Amino acid sequence: MKKHLINFVKFILFLGIGASIMYYLYYTMNISFQEQCRLDGVPPEDCSLIEKILDDFRSVNIFWMGMVFLAFTISNISRMIRWGMLVRNLGYPARNAYLFMSIIIGYLFNLLFPRLGEVVRAGSVAQTEEIPLQKVIGTIVVDRIMDVICLALVLASAFILEYDTITQFVSENQGEDTGKSYTWIWLLGTALLGLGFIWYYQSNRSSLRKLKVFKKGEEIAYGMIEGIKTISNLKKPGWFIFHSANVWFMYFLMTYFCFFAFEPTAGLSPRIGWMVFAFAALGVLIPSPGGMGTVHWLTISALTIYGLDEFASFSFANILFFGVQIFYVIIGGLICLAILAFVRNRKNKKLSSS
Repeated sequence: MKKHLINFVKFILFLGIGASIMYYLYYTMNISFQEQCRLDGVPPEDCSLIEKILDDFRSVNIFWMGMVFLAFTISNISRMIRWGMLVRNLGYPARNAYLFMSIIIGYLFNLLFPRLGEVVRAGSVAQTEEIPLQKVIGTIVVDRIMDVICLALVLASAFILEYDTITQFVSENQGEDTGKSYTWIWLLGTALLGLGFIWYYQSNRSSLRKLKVFKKGEEIAYGMIEGIKTISNLKKPGWFIFHSANVWFMYFLMTYFCFFAFEPTAGLSPRIGWMVFAFAALGVLIPSPGGMGTVHWLTISALTIYGLDEFASFSFANILFFGVQIFYVIIGGLICLAILAFVRNRKNKKLSSS
């Protein structure tokens, strides 16, 4: 009972984080929008931010949104193949169709509770394919480790590619000639902090290991190392790395294709697309359902760096997020959930009749 209560409180907390950020974004955007209408001489009764967003949704290019969905599908196929390689490496057969549907169901449950999707898709495959649950969870840990590595590479490459743009944006918001100095101070401070932590850890390892939180951190770190080692034991490690990269390249194409689906962003370059994609990917890390609110906030921040007005940026963030989440994840997830439930029921009936 206590565990269920804690989980419920967590659900409300994370949902509240996403909803609060969404409300704050809408509230501040609406104030700015009303002010813009006043400056343009538009009557208040004809000035509605919600109506503008709906109009922007109605203006979306269906072909390019279809390309967004196609890129998302290909990313999930690569994720399915990568996951299948891990499961089969343990000696368990796993059908691709069930792996694919479990991935989509996982996205669906991530909308309810952050990281719940990983648990659900592990349980779904374990039950459908009759594989020990702990074994499946182990493969998902490796799967997530690869995602963390890819995300780190995406963020690092975006920072290197757009370093001048980022520092210019910071200097414009903090004062002339301060952006680059603050950036280097931040980088130097981070490096010194990291070196200090390593030195302190090496000097006080025995006493630190007595702390529960540190012991847990070590377990996670060793688990990541072991997970990476298992990749070298795969029959085709090169294909595993290829599909890992392809998952994230398709995520980038989702953002870039969505540029063409919305007229104000149609002229933006792939380089800007990479930057917006990196910001949005970072938003998923913050614990809110499916990145709701956090993805919006960071997507808007990235687009405004390149001069897109805040209202068009807000509409684009909603089109990219809700277009995929509602029309693909929710509808597709419910369909996959129904199919797997039907398969399990049919299997149970066969077992009971035999």
